[in-house]
Amino acid sequence: QVQLVESGGGLVQAGGSLRLSCAASGRTFSSYAMGWFRQAPGKEREFVTAISQSTGNTYYADSVKGRFTISRDNPKNTVYLQMNSLKPEDAAVYYCAAARSFRVLTTTQMYDYWGQGTQVTVSS
Repeated sequence: QVQLVESGGGLVQAGGSLRLSCAASGRTFSSYAMGWFRQAPGKEREFVTAISQSTGNTYYADSVKGRFTISRDNPKNTVYLQMNSLKPEDAAVYYCAAARSFRVLTTTQMYDYWGQGTQVTVSS
């Protein structure tokens, strides 16, 4: 079992930056592929970015490529999402997710564990 707790959300002006963190419980964090998803009101949860368990391979949705960066610190059991040049359309609840896999995973169905989410609001 893995428990995930996101933090770092908040209100930011368009063009600003935020860094989200996702802290994971357990001693096998390095065995998990990690991902970030987001869900805006009235919309389905969508993939943002993901990182593999150990090699650090990453993948980004086209909408965030070049602006967002995912990283992980395995000794700290934490995955991060650095968000720069934020736009109003980035506003959503952001969720981190985990799954035991060697691969970079890009769909909600691939993940087994989810955090409770953290709200990101971007004012124009």
